[in-house]
This record gives sequence, C-alpha cells and structure tokens, in this order.
Amino acid sequence: MADEDTTPGGGESGERKGRSPRRRGGLYAAVWATVGALVLAGAGLGLVYSRIDGNIAGVDIDSVLGPDRPADVPDGTLDILVIGSDSRSGDNSRYGRDDGTARSDTAMIVHIGKKHERVSVVSVPRDTLVERPECERTGGGTAPAARRVMFNQAYAVGGPACTVKTVESMTGIRMDHYVELDFNGFEKVIDELGGVEITVTEPIEDEDSRLDLEPGRRTLDGEEALALVRTRKGVGNGSDLSRIKLQHAFVEALADRVGEIGMFSDLRRTYDLLHAVTSHLTTDAALASVSDLAGLARIVKDIGSEDIQTVTLPVRYSSADPNRVVPIVVQTERIWDALKADRPIPDSATKGSAAREAEEAEDAVEAGEAGE
Repeated sequence: MADEDTTPGGGESGERKGRSPRRRGGLYAAVWATVGALVLAGAGLGLVYSRIDGNIAGVDIDSVLGPDRPADVPDGTLDILVIGSDSRSGDNSRYGRDDGTARSDTAMIVHIGKKHERVSVVSVPRDTLVERPECERTGGGTAPAARRVMFNQAYAVGGPACTVKTVESMTGIRMDHYVELDFNGFEKVIDELGGVEITVTEPIEDEDSRLDLEPGRRTLDGEEALALVRTRKGVGNGSDLSRIKLQHAFVEALADRVGEIGMFSDLRRTYDLLHAVTSHLTTDAALASVSDLAGLARIVKDIGSEDIQTVTLPVRYSSADPNRVVPIVVQTERIWDALKADRPIPDSATKGSAAREAEEAEDAVEAGEAGE
C-alpha cells in the first residue's frame, strides 16, 4: 500500500512536547563513565584489567561488511549502535526457551558531536518494518535482501554485522562502533548498583514477565528492573512504542542512582560493576578492551545529562498489520540529516508519530526522586 512504501527507519517521538530531555541517555553515560573511572583510578591493576579484557567478546564487523559502506567522515563525530540482545543461550536461558536464535530487543543509535559536548540518542522500535540488505548468515551462507521485515530480524539473520549493515542502509551513516549487552548483563548491573528506585504512578501488571507493581515508591532489583523495561502488556497500549517510553523513564531513574551512590570513589564497587558489564558485553573489534572503552569514556566524560537528547524515530501503525509500524519518511529523513550535519534533532522531526499515542506509558514510572 502507498502509505507503507517508505524509506526504512523507525520509531516514535521520544520526547513529550515542551519537555526537557534532562538525564535521558543516563544509562549510556553511566556505563562509559564507570569504565573510565576504573581505568583512571586503578594504577597497578594490570592483571585485573587483563581478566576483564578477556570478558569482552569482540566482533570484526569491518572485515565482514567490507568496503561497501557509508563513508567514514573524520570530523570528530562518533556514531555508535547500542543493542540490547534477547538471546536465551547460556545464562540467559531462564528468560525463555533457547531456539538457537537471538534478536535485538532494544536498539539505539548514539551520535556524539564533534566537539564532544552533546549526544543524540535515537531509539529504533524492534517492530519497525524495514528493508534489510543482503547479509552473511551467522551460521554460514548468504541471506538475500528482504523488504518489509521487522528491524530485529537483522540480528536473528546475521548478528551484529547484519544489524549494523541494516542501520547503515537505513540512515546512510557509518557506525563507528557497536556495543551489545544481553539480558543477564543488564540484570547484574542493576544488582551491583544496589537496585534502582522508581515511583510507580499507576498499576503495572504483566503475567508474561511476572511483573506486578502497585503505585508508590520502590527499589527494583535486577530481575524486577529487567521485567519493567521489557514489559509490553503492562503499560500503555501494549505496543513496542509504549515500552520504549517506559525505558526512557527508567533511564532517568538509573542515572539518578549512579549519581547518588558515589561509586566512582569506590574502586572495588566500580570493579564489580565493570566485571558484571564486560562479562555480558559484545563490541566491535576496535572497542573490545578496557583501554579502548576507557578512551570512549574520556570522550563523553564532560557531557552532562542536560546535553543528551533522546528521541525515537517517527512511525505510524501499518495498515496491513496493526502490530507493526512503518517509518514516516519525511520526519525520519530530518533525523538522519540532523545527525549527518551534527545538529540537534529538530522538534518537527517527531511530529505526527504514533508515539504521541503512547506517551501515557512514560507517566507510569518516574525517577526515584519524584515526590520529594
């Protein structure tokens, strides 16, 4: 249908009109700041670093994709694809049956400005229908290009390399790095932080994720936090768009938690968190060491939460399948153009999106400081 023949991309408006993006993107900033803190503070811990380096799984994405990619623009900007994987293998088996496949459960394109003074974070809904390019399959062979397939199918078909290739095809922007954290890693990070406090403003109940939260203030442990950010039935209209709004709200609470516990002055606590992160971390080969991660941390260390803009690309529900969304071409292109030009994403880029209908999901949870 005409309304579905769109440029691949995906998402909803990630910001309520008139609302400041304060603290959004805090999860990203917290992880890299943690890495940098350990490396800067831990003189003489070379053996420990070697052990942590061995935790990180590196993928040589450059060699898989070859030269047929967007140009690498050496202007000081960095574009990083951050993925939350729903793999059920190994320690992740308790989150569901391992059928030998995995998908990108959460996807964010992180753009760091050339002066390293601000960050734009763009969420891509996994239910977005996109054009997936031809990819090398994870198990060998080649998967032909496909139209109108869910965004997260790229990971199931060809893992990190196919996901990067799909994003680059969508955006026309070369991804400088790739970072992936699985379910178990997310849960362990929250537990190492001692939990995250939130304020629930309306009941959230989801039998599938065993989540049952009554209104009020509470501290979520890792298992509860994972259930919260993964729930779809428990908030809003049950769509992936509502879930992304909920994830953004949780990120605010997580950023507050990292700031309040003063963990960067506690070397042991910082090490425990870093060990938890790296044990479940996959990156591109150029980022697969503590020193490389620390270099990235130093780049963003002076970026305040008020300098982080988080949106989700504008989409509308598919007329062929209301459980899927399709990009709104004009607004989507405005976002890609802004990133290419290293400009903030304009408000006009998120207007007319189905995300506006999902905004009540963000109101279901507030940062732990709410009400004080």
